[in-house]
Amino acid sequence: MPAQGRLPDVRPIGVIDIGSNSVRLVVYEGLNRSPTPLYNEKTLCGLGEGLAETGLLAEASIERALDTLRRYRALSDQLRCESVLVFATAATRDASNGADFVAEASRICGVPVDVISGTQEAHLTALGVVSGFHAPDGLVGDLGGGSLELVELNGGVVTSLQSFPIGALRLRDRSGGNLKKARDIVESTLDAIELPKLNGRPFYAIGGTWRAFAKLHMATIDYPLRVLHAYRIKSKHAIALARQMQRSEIDHLTGPAAVSNQRVALLPYGAIVLEEVLKRTKARSMLISALGVREGLLFSHLDEATKAEDPLLSATREFAILRSRSPDHARELCGWTDQLFAALGHREDPEHKRIRHAACWLADIGWRAHADYRGEQSLNIVANAGFIGIDHPGRAVLALTVYYCNASLSDAEPGPGLRHLVDLNGVQRAAVLGAALKLAYRLSASMPGVLSRTRFEVDDGVLRLHLEPEPASLKSDRIDARLQRLAKLVGLQAETVTAGTGRSGISSA
Repeated sequence: MPAQGRLPDVRPIGVIDIGSNSVRLVVYEGLNRSPTPLYNEKTLCGLGEGLAETGLLAEASIERALDTLRRYRALSDQLRCESVLVFATAATRDASNGADFVAEASRICGVPVDVISGTQEAHLTALGVVSGFHAPDGLVGDLGGGSLELVELNGGVVTSLQSFPIGALRLRDRSGGNLKKARDIVESTLDAIELPKLNGRPFYAIGGTWRAFAKLHMATIDYPLRVLHAYRIKSKHAIALARQMQRSEIDHLTGPAAVSNQRVALLPYGAIVLEEVLKRTKARSMLISALGVREGLLFSHLDEATKAEDPLLSATREFAILRSRSPDHARELCGWTDQLFAALGHREDPEHKRIRHAACWLADIGWRAHADYRGEQSLNIVANAGFIGIDHPGRAVLALTVYYCNASLSDAEPGPGLRHLVDLNGVQRAAVLGAALKLAYRLSASMPGVLSRTRFEVDDGVLRLHLEPEPASLKSDRIDARLQRLAKLVGLQAETVTAGTGRSGISSA
């Protein structure tokens, strides 16, 4: 029986990333604008361990890596990947025995292993950020085990890129485990270049060590979400935590965040690099990117039309295909709410509009849940989903909107943690749109073809819902009640106008 929880007409594509510290396989559901991992596995092989002293990949690390690649080849076959892309980074390209390792790795994988240059790695890293953020603008940094890639983006366009041999694993080896010496190495490396001044623009941080850093920050402030992508930390707070990590004991920080022992050992070195980059660029904040060189590689294989798609709307549209009763109805909701917000005279900026459209695609994804828990479950799905192209305040507005659409009147307000991520205007937008979507589903029973025969009008302080003759037969007290609830939220009275039958449902706001 074919799986119904998978997108139709796409075939899995695998990416194997042979890094200086880890070797990872990610199999994506398909080659599309918002790639969803179908399977993800990482093995810490430490290929770059000792490379700074010997110039060689260690034999034990090579054997671990080759055994890992044998497993990944079998997994790729099991998952029926249409193709597998394999690349290697700093340790392999710098080691004198790297070519021999690549030859054997290529034989095992059944496809050539592409040893990418530092410049190529930096470019693909930047494309990963372009793939995962809406119009990114700032400095991208990817800290691997062997190297640091820095790329400047201006409105999503790559303007400069550089690679430096100060990855966390290499930095530990070059310094002999001495943090003061490690700082001297980082400072002398960065002194030799001129980093861009960001002037309020963010620093996009990529790499396992910096993701572990973000997990620790989340744990220290009891952050209400556990989604790392687009997690923002003010630079002054990041620098303070980075300095704390450079002290001899950081066990009290790492306990609640489930950071592996291997990552803990590299955190002080990653913290030194992060502190120096943030200070020198004068970034206002750092943003964590869960997408990097692997997703950048996939992005480079897309056609230009697909690259230009909005990643958030692409992802939410796919959710509607997989989980809603009618994706066509979700599409109608976008136009229907366009007309409503125009009638209300609401001035939306482009970001608010795209979040509203995303909510339309997601409004019905919890329909299979029990009615008493539909609001809560829908909120949790949206709050924790692997969406890209949205920041955390926007994600909170999106989750609250879907909650208000699906919650019953007896449901308690959602927990304060999520609401604290948005201002009062964001909560108000979520409540108004949630009420509108609730009205739409009562009108249409979540099926397409009805909403297009209704329209809104605001006149003399009254929000009027006009129903054409055919949907007029769907009119009920429940429709009036939902309209009244929506009108009250925007400070208006409500009135339902049915063609040929007159008006009804006038209420005071």
